[in-house]
Amino acid sequence: MSEDVGVPRPNPKVALIANPAAGGGKTSDLLPRVEERLRGLGLAVETLRTDGLAHGRELAVLAHRRGELPVVLSGDGLVGAVAAALSYEPGATMGVLPGGRGNDFARVAGIPLDALEACATIRDGVAVPFDLGEGNGERFLGIASFGFDSDANTLANAAPRWLGALAYPYAALRALLGWKHARYTVDVDGDRRTFSGWSVGAANSKAYGGGMYVAPDADLHDGQLDVVLLTETSKLAFLTRVFPRVFKGTHVQLDDVHALRGREARFAADRPFVVFADGDPLGELPMTIRAIPAAIRILVPADAAPAVA
Repeated sequence: MSEDVGVPRPNPKVALIANPAAGGGKTSDLLPRVEERLRGLGLAVETLRTDGLAHGRELAVLAHRRGELPVVLSGDGLVGAVAAALSYEPGATMGVLPGGRGNDFARVAGIPLDALEACATIRDGVAVPFDLGEGNGERFLGIASFGFDSDANTLANAAPRWLGALAYPYAALRALLGWKHARYTVDVDGDRRTFSGWSVGAANSKAYGGGMYVAPDADLHDGQLDVVLLTETSKLAFLTRVFPRVFKGTHVQLDDVHALRGREARFAADRPFVVFADGDPLGELPMTIRAIPAAIRILVPADAAPAVA
């Protein structure tokens, strides 16, 4: 952890990067009020609208190079994409205002889930280094997963916007109908496992899918990944015994769930799967995923900094 953790930052001009379509239109509704709140806190604000991850990354990098503070008002997909892009920029710091459906990074990092309340973090917060994961040459902030999760993510991304955070449980239940177990090979820092089952998650953070704590012991600051393996069970057992526990993270106490920890993990399966991270495709198996320690500094509330550090 760097020596400047906990030191308040000067307040440069805010480059507010917003995807108006995020959160089923939630961001569009929030945007005028967020702009007003930030200006009411004495911050200069320029709003930069984007409709895609690549454009959002570009806007963030250019803002940083102009000496501005990139602040993302959107969901975890754009937050992760901007964090990844800025991680290559020396000295970059970013802010996060939750405006999506899941907002899992904010939940784990201690940033208020109310975007208007979180605005104070942009003025008064402290910059804390966070790890990233990297797979297929692409970096991510949260959790990379595949298998059953591949099917569920595809369905969640196509779910009606009005479902909001319920899109993730909805997608999981729909994916359950046609699911057939796959066989996976996992190697975490030389610990090799082969098993049949549901899914594999390589977790930099604890939660995804709007509050599902798939890796409750993961730490955004330890330079390691928590790799969670969900082995073979019946669909009924998954639905009644495993899935309900994910929302509290107690599923890892079950015999069907195993957790490994390491800096690098190699993954393969007996059929094709797309790996998703932060809700978006990362690439196809086979894939090697590794942790990138202290890759990006993100503003968090001052009272959250000691906890996350």
